[in-house]
Amino acid sequence: MSAEPLLDDSSSTLIYHGYIGCAPLYPTAAISLRTLAAYRQIHRSCPRFSIQAQVKSLCFLHDTPYRPYLNAQFSAAYDVYLEILHRVKQRHHAALDQDTLNWRMLNSCPACFYKLEDEPALEFDWLVLIDGNNSLKRWNSTIYGSKPRIDSRKARSDYWIDTCDVDRFKDEVKTRERDTNDDNWEDETIAAEGTTPAFSCVNRWRNAGPETRKKMFSVFDESGIFIAACRHRFVVLACDMIQSGELAKYPLAIIDKLLAVYGKNGGCAYDIGCAFSKTLTNSSLGMRAGELDFRLMVGAFHGHAHNRKCQLDWHPMYIPGTGHTEGEGCEHIFSSSNELARSTRHASPFHRRQTIEEHFSFWDTDKYATLSNFIWNHYREALNSIQTLTAELAVIKAELSLTDDDLVQFLKDERDYLDGLKLPPVRDQLCIRYVEVLDELTQRRLEEINNALAQARIRVDSSYAKLQHAEGLVAHIETQLAVDQRWEIGGPEYRRFKEEASLGKYRTALDELERLVVMRLFELSKLSLSGTGYKLRQQLGKALQRRSDAIRNAINRYNTQAAALNPPRSKISWKDIADYGFVAEFDLLRYSRNDIRSSAWSKPGHREATTKFFKLCRAREEITRLNVEVRRLRTAIHDEERHMLTVIQKLQVSDPHLGCELQRQHRSRAAINAMHCYRLNRIESLTGFSGVRGVGVRADRAAVHGMFE
Repeated sequence: MSAEPLLDDSSSTLIYHGYIGCAPLYPTAAISLRTLAAYRQIHRSCPRFSIQAQVKSLCFLHDTPYRPYLNAQFSAAYDVYLEILHRVKQRHHAALDQDTLNWRMLNSCPACFYKLEDEPALEFDWLVLIDGNNSLKRWNSTIYGSKPRIDSRKARSDYWIDTCDVDRFKDEVKTRERDTNDDNWEDETIAAEGTTPAFSCVNRWRNAGPETRKKMFSVFDESGIFIAACRHRFVVLACDMIQSGELAKYPLAIIDKLLAVYGKNGGCAYDIGCAFSKTLTNSSLGMRAGELDFRLMVGAFHGHAHNRKCQLDWHPMYIPGTGHTEGEGCEHIFSSSNELARSTRHASPFHRRQTIEEHFSFWDTDKYATLSNFIWNHYREALNSIQTLTAELAVIKAELSLTDDDLVQFLKDERDYLDGLKLPPVRDQLCIRYVEVLDELTQRRLEEINNALAQARIRVDSSYAKLQHAEGLVAHIETQLAVDQRWEIGGPEYRRFKEEASLGKYRTALDELERLVVMRLFELSKLSLSGTGYKLRQQLGKALQRRSDAIRNAINRYNTQAAALNPPRSKISWKDIADYGFVAEFDLLRYSRNDIRSSAWSKPGHREATTKFFKLCRAREEITRLNVEVRRLRTAIHDEERHMLTVIQKLQVSDPHLGCELQRQHRSRAAINAMHCYRLNRIESLTGFSGVRGVGVRADRAAVHGMFE
């Protein structure tokens, strides 16, 4: 590693012998290209492996004590190495005609974007997923009292949307200080304080909150990233979140670029797609998104935590054309990119982006290597779902005398029912509260004073103060309601709103039960995650034991309140709770002012049949989409091999060195393509394959691309 000071042409001499110097003019240390290449691949495969770990390993191998300045030397050489690779890559792209505008976005995933002539029409021409993540923060160095490092180098890849382009949308969502309930992120109006909102799932998600709630501490220059990915989890776009949480400008900037490149008939999954849809509609992109038939939806995992009304409109299972697209691919990407957090937290802006770019580039390469396996697994899963669901539905429909039209109607009836639910008027809410304070006043008169007297008047003053407080509260509400004569306990007005008050207590008990059950479901899912450590699993196990007792107590409280209603609600057992796989099932209990058990759509057997029917519809759509993707991938491989062979032959004459390097780099791609062809052959040999075999012809990309630029 070490060497004496070299001549002025030392850099050329070193690179000729396979080394890169750690200084531009008079390097005293150099790193071999093999070492840099090995570190690059190790770091891409294992993001936790940092430069410091690599330098310590080299020091150990060379019997040299570790010194922190060696990290800076290795980093300088590594930057030069990556710059060389970037320059070579640019020349390759120019030779292959891959340096046109947005070429990567239009070709990164052949299964999504390599459109062919005469292929069957799909409900969605393209499907993407968007989401934000705050793990890849970067500290503001000034908080330590030090000056920020000046590094004018820019990102090399086209993954990034420039900050200026993002800030064009910073004023799309206005913060209204006078009316805190008016927030452009929300689909529904928030109810008055102290009441239950009608089907608002905005409050369940932190990133759907108003802009004023998403301000972060100024200790971070970049507080995370916001990305877009295709349904096969190729990273399409990314932008930095600057000193803020997940503001509306980030998804708006991403969608603006997606619409410009991909055009019409697009679908986008976002964990708060239901709330964000109003923001998009009211933004400067609203008209354009509508003209291009752009459709938002909620991911399958996040969707099950939204309320039932939201699910019927936004969950992929109820949206035609989504197939088995779960809409949660960004979570898979973040689970890998989170490993970069340690090495980027204190890096310079350039090094942070360089590290993320390298990770995304390798991620996309890895996703391409497993693309045919993705299609293979999804095809078999869809075929199996069709076979299983068809048989199960046939039995259910025969037993219950149902048809497919009935199942579609059940979903429509449920949507109509939920759309018709509204909160009581404000006056009725005050009347309910009035009944409650009347009961409290009666209780104070009968109990508090008697108890105080029984204790030799020790607590008379305290009890009298409580009584006065109850009297004042009753008088205050009577003034608001303009009540001339106080309602009698048991009177007609009292009885009417007493039922509503009982319903409020019932909902409170149900909310507590739901909260505990949701925590139980999430903890159970966390126990099965491979990344959960032993100690955390032990803590979760103990928490579940405590939660089980709490759930049993909550069930008892719920059953008590359910029995007090008129008519009484059905009691819930532990077995019923175990069957509640979706949080939305609680909404049918919470908002049912009338007994809906007589409605056909609410019967358990009919609901199960409806769910299976729509799962079957999505499985059939998945087969249709996979048939298209199989042929697209095969055609893309065929065209790529022919084009690559032609270019290499030309370069061997015009630029032999570049041609030799391109041929060397294509070996791994050719091996991956051979594996793809093998898997595609297996897919086409499956019993039940219904696609078109063979190679197709790519549609005129230039014409399609020009329409939106």
